[in-house]
Order: sequence, then C-alpha cells, then structure tokens
Amino acid sequence: MRDRGFRGGRGRRAGLGFAAAAAAALAAGCGGEGYDPLATAAARAGRMGNPEASIPPMCYATTAGGANGCWTCHTTGRGPNALADHELQRAYSFSDAARKNPWTNLLEDLSAAAARTSDAEILEYIREDNYAPLRKALSARPGYPGYVPDLDLDAGFDEEGFARDGSGYRAVRYKPFPGSFWPTNGSAGDVFIRLPVAFRVGADGAPSREVYKLNLALLEAAIASPSPLPRQGEGPGAGLSLEGGAGREVEPVSEILAGADLDGDGAISAAVTRIRRLPARYAGGAAGVVVRSWVYPRGTELLHSVRYLDPDRPSLLAARMKELRYARKVEELDDWAIARAHELEAEEKDEGQPPVYAGAPEVGLRNAFGWQLQAFIEDERGRLRLQTAEEHRACMGCHSAVGVTVDHTFSLARKVPGAAGWRHQDLRGMPDVPQAGHAEPEVLTYLRRAHGGDDYRANAEMLARFFPGGVLDEEEVRRGAPGGDRDLAYLVAPSRERALLLDKAYRALVRAQRFEEGREFSLGPAKGILRVVEEESTGLGEGERVYLDGRVHLAW
Repeated sequence: MRDRGFRGGRGRRAGLGFAAAAAAALAAGCGGEGYDPLATAAARAGRMGNPEASIPPMCYATTAGGANGCWTCHTTGRGPNALADHELQRAYSFSDAARKNPWTNLLEDLSAAAARTSDAEILEYIREDNYAPLRKALSARPGYPGYVPDLDLDAGFDEEGFARDGSGYRAVRYKPFPGSFWPTNGSAGDVFIRLPVAFRVGADGAPSREVYKLNLALLEAAIASPSPLPRQGEGPGAGLSLEGGAGREVEPVSEILAGADLDGDGAISAAVTRIRRLPARYAGGAAGVVVRSWVYPRGTELLHSVRYLDPDRPSLLAARMKELRYARKVEELDDWAIARAHELEAEEKDEGQPPVYAGAPEVGLRNAFGWQLQAFIEDERGRLRLQTAEEHRACMGCHSAVGVTVDHTFSLARKVPGAAGWRHQDLRGMPDVPQAGHAEPEVLTYLRRAHGGDDYRANAEMLARFFPGGVLDEEEVRRGAPGGDRDLAYLVAPSRERALLLDKAYRALVRAQRFEEGREFSLGPAKGILRVVEEESTGLGEGERVYLDGRVHLAW
C-alpha cells in the first residue's frame, strides 16, 4: 500500500562518503564509562541494514472487509506537492526486498512483558528527565557537527507560547494526525518552531517580538490555509472563497508592520486577526524573503518530542522522551525543482532502486526537498542517544514524497488557529473538526474507513468504546465534534490502565534495543498486519474503498 512511492526523497547522492569519515572521528573520541549519546551510531557506522527502512509498519496492515487506513497519507497531491499517490491504496507496491515484513516487534504480543513491570516502577521511570542530560552531554562535545538541543524546557514558555530561554522557539498546539499518532496508540508529542534571526528582528536589526509574531502569522496563513491565499495585488475576490472560510484566523498582528492590508478591508490597521491576502514578502529583517503558499522559508526549524504517556498529567506528556526529532529547512527549492524532485522519485521507483539519502547520523539525513532531519532515541538505560543510519531512514518516508503533506511536514498545517494554537500541546478543549473539504469530523471519518482506532484494528479499548457489538457508535464519536459535549481528548486519549500498559510495553522494546525491528508493538495477538506480502492487490480498489479526499489541512 505505501511502499515505493512512500519511501521518500533520496536527497543528493553526493556527500555520502562523509558518513564513514564522521563516524570514525566520533568513534575515536568515544570511550570511558560515561554517557556518550554518539557511541551507538558510531559503533554501527557502515552497516547497511534494511534498505527499505523508510516503509513504515502501517504499510503492512491488512485490509480485511475493506478496512482502509491508507487514505490518510496517500491521496491527491496539491500545490507544490503534486504527488498523487492514491494508487498505493490499491496495491502493495513493494520491492522484492520489502515483501517480508521487517517490523517483527509488532508481530509479538508484549502484554506479558508489560505485566512484569509495576505501576510504581513505570511511573518513576517516565517521570525522569532524559532531555536535559542529552543537552549537557552534547554541549560538552565541541567537535560534534550535528544539532545540539538548545531549547531549555525547564525554563518553560510564556503566555504566548514563546520559550522563556530566549532561544526563539515557540510552542505549536496542533491536532494530531489520525491513527498511529493518537495518544491511545502509544505516545504523546509536542512541536516547537523557530524561524531564522532575520524573521525575529525589525528592519533596524533590533529584536522585535511583534515582528516575529507577524512573520509567524504570515507563515501560519501560508501553510495552514486549506487553499492558497491570494497575494497582494491580485484581483478582488481572488481566492476569497476558500475551504473552511475566507482566510486564516491568526493572533492579533499589525498591518502597519506588514505594510499591507492583510484582512482585505481596505484599511491598514494596528491589529487584525484574519489574513485573507498574503503580502509579497515577510516583514522586518526578513523583508527580502518571499512568502510562498505551502512552502516554508529556508532556515525554518522544527523540534518534535515523542514521549511516554503520563496518565496523571492533563496533557499526557511525560517528562521522559522516547525520541527527539529535529528538522531544518536547509534549502528552499523553487516550484520547478520541487516538481523535478518528484519526477526523480517516480523514476527511481520504477527502476526499483532502494532509497538513498545524503548525510550521516552525525549531521542528519537530507531528503530531496531541502529538509535535513536528525533524531535521538533511548538507549537500553533510557538515555537519549543519536539514532543510527538505519534508524534515521525510518524517519524519512513520512517526511519525503507523500501525497498528503504540506512541504513534507504535518504539524503547522494542523495548528489550532490564532492565539489558541501558540502554546504547549494539549488536546483538552480541542474539537474534532473535519478535514478540509469534508463534512464529517475527522476521527469519525477515520473510524468509519479504518474499521478501528488504528491501522491494524488492534486497539481493543477503542473497539470496545466506539464499536460495541462490532458496529461503530457514531453518536458517541460525534460527542467530540464541534457542538458536542466532549473534545478530542475524550476520543483519542487512553484510559489510565492502557496508558501504563503502553508505557511498560515500550520500555521492554527499549531494553531490547531492537529498533531495527520496529518501534511499534502489540498488546495482543497481531491479527491486522501481514507477515509476508504475497498479493499485489489490497482489494480496496475492487471493493470501491479507495478515497481521494485525504487532507492534512483542517476545516476549523
């Protein structure tokens, strides 16, 4: 369903020789009994591993009875992302090397392993901070060429979501992507964004929060609007009939600083809360940077933590991280280059070539669309370590050539509009709004099409809550939609018992350190996943269960 077209951009083939040299240099500096976040990646340098590691486990889901979770990713491309990969709903388009499911951790039932850990033990574990030690360890490595986490989470965020440490990061509150990314399926996460210094200063070069807020609002309008907004100077009414309403709601920003009538009311105001027309360029020190719909400017940084579930925290975000993921837009391609990158993807897929990415774990891997990604994961003692080359490749598929993404990302396009979306992640009070162009709530649509709360129909708690007697209780799900008496947290947060079981099971994976066999797991017999792909067809085409309307954008 999601193979070769899903595997993601290859990036540039030049520079791959750096991997061996950098690994050797780092290995030479490793040693001793201390905490070394780089040791594992250095020790495994040069190992090829799974060449198709960018194919995620969800791609091996069965489609019994017309169950389709594939539509969420594989759809009709829009804007600069012209990739129409909905045919991957119809066929398991796997290379020969990928037909045997490599994600064997998901085929094991970890219920027994989870039961051997007490509630008190797992709560103590997930409430330990493993992020600050990573920052300290990498700061002490002056020769390390990769990303050193520079967000001080202990310092926290102010009432507008800005990091109090002065780093320039800002918290993004967003609706999680449906399916595997819901907390009920294993993890909670948060996202932070930072734009380059030029976007944070005025024309005089002095730091300006108001300029930074304006530029972030312009980026929000450019990325999160379901249809491209018209630009200043285009005819009246152009683009004003949009999916989800006219323009994008933003926090109060100054049209005076923008030098443009952003809300289209014919006046230049000190504070507006809706952007209907994008200016030609960003403001302040970034006045030379063009505003492009559905494209991030060069230098944008995204920081994303994947965390254990703390059932006693309203946000569910535990102190302990499973992973820390970092992405930086190192190159901004023009429309022609983006289209050509997609063409090269298709050509390499047709030739049956495995994906190749420029870079190395020490600096991150780069896709074909200008994004460089780097990530850390727990070692056997729960300390964050640099991911290996193979582990990094597992991150690349979702953030390369996938039809649903906006500039190969998910979160900002799903941001809660306006000021309410500039704070630390929290699902409470967030409604289950539809995807753009849809009439029905997103969670309800997913449950209808996937026939369960995950791609494998293995989430027993979701099945019991929303599929009593095997039939979807639509009215119960609608309680989380706009106008209902509940919210998104009610729909996709696990019970306390399930949250602790999920934490315990993942801890078993961490102890084993077999991430090359997957990071997902099962709390019961895995029935909805293939061990070997024997048939090309998924059966969804024959059953008329292929959907072309999947969108990352939302109709708030």
